[in-house]
Amino acid sequence: MAIQNIENSVGIAGDVGENPENIKKDKTISETLVDDKITWRFWRKRRYVVVLMAFLGFFNVYSLRVNLSVAIVAMTEKRNVTLQNGTVVQEQDFNWDSTEQGLVLSSFFYGYILTQLIGGYLGSKFGGHYVFASGIGVTALLTILTPVAANHSLYMLLAVRIIEGIFEGVTFPCIHAVWARWAPVYERSRMATIGFAGNYAGTVVAMPLSGVLAVALGWESVFYFFGSIGVVWAIAWIFIVKGGPDEDPYISEEEKTYIMNSIGQQEQKKTIVHPWKAILTSTAVWAIIASHFAENWGFFTLLTQLPTFLKDTLNFELEKTGFISAIPYLAMGCLLGVSGYLADWSQVKGYLTTVQVRRYFNCGAFLAQTVFMMLAAYLLDPVGTVACITVAVGFGAFAWSGFIVNPLDLAPNHASVILGISNTFATIPGIVSPLLTGIITSDKTKEQWQIVFYISSGIYLVGCIIYWIFCRGDLQPWAQVNTQDEFSVESPQEKQLGIVNDQFDMSSEGKKIE
Repeated sequence: MAIQNIENSVGIAGDVGENPENIKKDKTISETLVDDKITWRFWRKRRYVVVLMAFLGFFNVYSLRVNLSVAIVAMTEKRNVTLQNGTVVQEQDFNWDSTEQGLVLSSFFYGYILTQLIGGYLGSKFGGHYVFASGIGVTALLTILTPVAANHSLYMLLAVRIIEGIFEGVTFPCIHAVWARWAPVYERSRMATIGFAGNYAGTVVAMPLSGVLAVALGWESVFYFFGSIGVVWAIAWIFIVKGGPDEDPYISEEEKTYIMNSIGQQEQKKTIVHPWKAILTSTAVWAIIASHFAENWGFFTLLTQLPTFLKDTLNFELEKTGFISAIPYLAMGCLLGVSGYLADWSQVKGYLTTVQVRRYFNCGAFLAQTVFMMLAAYLLDPVGTVACITVAVGFGAFAWSGFIVNPLDLAPNHASVILGISNTFATIPGIVSPLLTGIITSDKTKEQWQIVFYISSGIYLVGCIIYWIFCRGDLQPWAQVNTQDEFSVESPQEKQLGIVNDQFDMSSEGKKIE
């Protein structure tokens, strides 16, 4: 196969010491694509199947998380009920005030924050695919039990949500262990962002569908429906996805060779020793943490509070709040694929270096989010506010091609641990933001909601400044020592040779490897 010929000639990652004179300069990417006629059949490429399953997995991650944001509106809604004697009275299933509702919405993150680092460690030690399936599967089972817990007591509901957070907390960090085994160097941004786009697809589907289910079948049906889907997915993932290309019995030899040459041959599977001190004192790692924190503050504020905001302040009906709340995440889900493609394309074409891609995409998105969140706070009318929120959330897709992929640039072997540390700090907004919003908006006035949006804008701006200054895009010195035993990385020779991803030509014309 031409693919294998190119891989062997350029010595991607696995043979970084090979003499450049051995490179077959006359072979073009376009010729490779002619030979590889099944590229468009994504199901024939096992790494694309992994991406699809990861997409569906993150679909469940967020559908299991956000359904309560809509369901709680129905759970606490006051309804007019006519008694047999003709008297009209108001009833509600749960008489929770705004502070208690904020506690319910934030309780998930009390457990979520506890397992970020553990998820990264377990993913690197035992295999991210096992940890990923376990986290989502158990969360789905607990979601099915949520109505029972809520009807028992507020405290039982809080306990179930906290335990859900504990199991779902491992999902984001451990998926980087999956990408480290399955994602070729020049497909990292695309594969990661497409997988993570499932978050927003889940949000887009879960929010409006939760509203429809709550009205048609009662709020309990919301948890039964999404919990069942999560269980089915977890079973499918276990049977379909393997730990790496070398463990997959259905992968072609050409694809396996391509992936393993790109990320490095994994013949020596020694225990990875994480340089904790170097990781925790790295300014590049703290830039990721600051950026992740800032993005999640705005995201979690809207994720947990947007349905309530639309109903209380802009007077939307329950059926409509789910649909309107989903619009911003639809925009982000669509733009994530665009973001990942442009990030990889910019690098392959040589227009931007890795650090420039991370910095420009991340900080450009944050500046746009700062501006549009402030506009949303200023306008506070149904059309203008929803439009501004949609643009603000949509631009967040470009930030994900920055901070969320960046750990793979700094230290592939330690990426899951770095994301675990990062997501630990980034979970704090999920705890603090709903509580703070509940306290600030106690009277549900427009002025109080403006404060909530102004706070988010300010945090975006601070995150932008920190990431711009301290962002890095190359393999860090402290990562090289502990990376060489298991994975090889992009070498100086590769950079000089301009090696590109021979599975994805991004030009209409063939590009020669010089």
